[in-house]
Amino acid sequence: MTPVTVRSYRPSDHSAGRRLWSELTNQHNQMYGDVPDDAGAGFEEYLTRLDLSGLWVADHADDGVIGLVGLIMRGRGGEVEPVVVTRSHRHKGVGRKLLRHVAAEAKKRSMVSLTISPSSRNVDAIRSLHAAGYDVVSSIELTMDLDRHAHEWQQDGLELHELQFRS
Repeated sequence: MTPVTVRSYRPSDHSAGRRLWSELTNQHNQMYGDVPDDAGAGFEEYLTRLDLSGLWVADHADDGVIGLVGLIMRGRGGEVEPVVVTRSHRHKGVGRKLLRHVAAEAKKRSMVSLTISPSSRNVDAIRSLHAAGYDVVSSIELTMDLDRHAHEWQQDGLELHELQFRS
């Protein structure tokens, strides 16, 4: 297996970071039916965040930058946003390596907790995050779908406190 190292983001990683951001945005949009004008555009705004505490990349010896993870300051805690691995390198431990790295960096910054907010429809991500130690439900964001008839086919969901929710 070709080695993957996690290192700090550099300005020369910009195009790879934008490509990864675009992959993440497109995956989210496929789940929810959104169509953005420029899926990578949010990366530019992300880089200017004042609460961005760190940004790291997974650097593959042959393929270059294949993953990205960021750490946002939230008081004494942190938020992992984003975490993305390019499609061809998923399910090979790269995401776990990025998550371990961001956790170590958060500890160095004396943070007391990390949160991450995967899409409720991204079951693979939820399972991976649970396996990586993200096993406490700390908040729930609920949405009112104002266009219900367009999404009737999505009946699977989640039961929480004896209430049924769609995802």
